[in-house]
Amino acid sequence: MDVLQAMFLAFLQGVTEFLPISSSAHLVIPSLVLGWQDEGLTFDVAVHVGTLLAVVLYYRRDLCAMAGSCLGLLQGRGTNADTRLVLYLALATVPVCVVGFLADEFIESQLRTLPVIATTTLLFGLLLGLADRHARHASSFATLTLGIALAIGLAQALAPVPGVSRSGVTLTAGLLLGLDRSTAARFAFLLSIPVIAGAGLLKGVQLVQASAPVDWVLMLSAALLAAVTAYACIGLFLRLLERVGLMPFVYYRIALAAVLYALWLF
Repeated sequence: MDVLQAMFLAFLQGVTEFLPISSSAHLVIPSLVLGWQDEGLTFDVAVHVGTLLAVVLYYRRDLCAMAGSCLGLLQGRGTNADTRLVLYLALATVPVCVVGFLADEFIESQLRTLPVIATTTLLFGLLLGLADRHARHASSFATLTLGIALAIGLAQALAPVPGVSRSGVTLTAGLLLGLDRSTAARFAFLLSIPVIAGAGLLKGVQLVQASAPVDWVLMLSAALLAAVTAYACIGLFLRLLERVGLMPFVYYRIALAAVLYALWLF
């Protein structure tokens, strides 16, 4: 893989992984416009490791608190908000794992096309705008419950479809279910950890089975760039979310969908 191409794609993956704008919608454009070949399984594993590292580092205090609470539960100290959050995250992860296991081959072979990605980018962008409007006009907000967590998990089951955006669809569900922006975003980002880890582990097993040669310097560089970029984007996104909401991302998705439709038609 060309070094500049790898660095550009790693940067793009880091930027788009946690923003509600769909990484798959962006990564399809270089291959179509510039004729770039698929980056390969090794690169995919590298950038997954990078983005996973970013979100784990960003929420390290939350994760340590959750781990400590689970340890306390095993020692008989009872449950608290952190142990309940672990349960919510575990149960909310199940639907996307089931969809990924049953439909991964179909999604990769049938849905990774320009018209599908353009349509999902537009449709779920409009739903994101509806959710943001609902949050802006809410007079009160709900607290995270098991039912809300499961509903967000069911929404996340749509995330493997290209163009949907995992962070976008979980945020949309959380806001429509009555959570405030901060709570919805925190749960959405924490929920990404087991999903990204699982996807990276699965691809890592496939990589080991393939026994392909690895350019370790290039892959480590790609992972590091993806990690740094993703970490910065998480912080920037959360600040923008509190100050201006989600509408800039909605407008961006509409414009991106127009570009994708144009590429498909012309």
